[in-house]
Amino acid sequence: MPTVLVTGFDPFENEPINPSWEAVRTLDGQGIAGADIVARQLPTIFGESNKVLGKLLQTLQPDVVIAVGQAGGRAEMAVERIAINVDDARIADNAGKQPIDIAIASDGPAAYFSTLPIKTIVRELRAGGVPASVSQTAGTFVCNHVFYGLMHAIARHKLPTRGGFIHIPYLPSQAAKHPGQPSMAHDTIVAGLRIAIETTLRTLHDVRETGGQLH
Repeated sequence: MPTVLVTGFDPFENEPINPSWEAVRTLDGQGIAGADIVARQLPTIFGESNKVLGKLLQTLQPDVVIAVGQAGGRAEMAVERIAINVDDARIADNAGKQPIDIAIASDGPAAYFSTLPIKTIVRELRAGGVPASVSQTAGTFVCNHVFYGLMHAIARHKLPTRGGFIHIPYLPSQAAKHPGQPSMAHDTIVAGLRIAIETTLRTLHDVRETGGQLH
C-alpha cells in the first residue's frame, strides 16, 4: 500500500497556531485513494527542519511527500512550482536564526521543480470548489528551505518519491487579528489537501494548460 507523507510546521512569528499543521494532522492515519496518510510536524527552523524531514524519508520511505506551509496574505491554496537554492529570511526562525543570501545546499543546483502534477491538482481543486492557483515562488523562508531540501534529498539519494509543496492561507481566527488579510476555513483546507493527495496518486502525467503569471 502506498504511503503519503504530509508535513506541516509549528507556529511562528507570534502566531498561536499554524494552519498547515492543524490541517495535515487531521489527515493522519486516514486512508485516501488506497494510500496510508502519515502526518508529521516540522520545526520552523533552518537546517533542523530538513534534518527532521531527512529522517522521515529514511524511516517511512514514502511514495509521495506533500509539504504544507502557511502563507499569510494569500487567498488561495498555492501549489508551488519551484524551489530555489537560497535562504534569505525576512524574520528570524523559531531558533532565532536569520540567514541572508545563503545557499541551502552548496553542492545543489539553483532550483528544483515539483514532481507533483501541479496543474492537474489546481484544476481539480477549483472543480471541487477550493480556490487554488499555481505559484511561481515559495518564498525564501523555511517553507522554500524545506521544499528545496525535500527535492534535493530525493535527487541525491535517487528516491522514487514524488514531492512538492503547497502554501495555504491563514485560518479565519488568524485573519481576524490581521485586518484585511484573506483566510480559508479549516475544513476547506483539509478537503483541498485530500483532493491534492487523490489527484497525485492517480496522475502520472500533468496536464498542459496555462498556469503562468505576468508578474
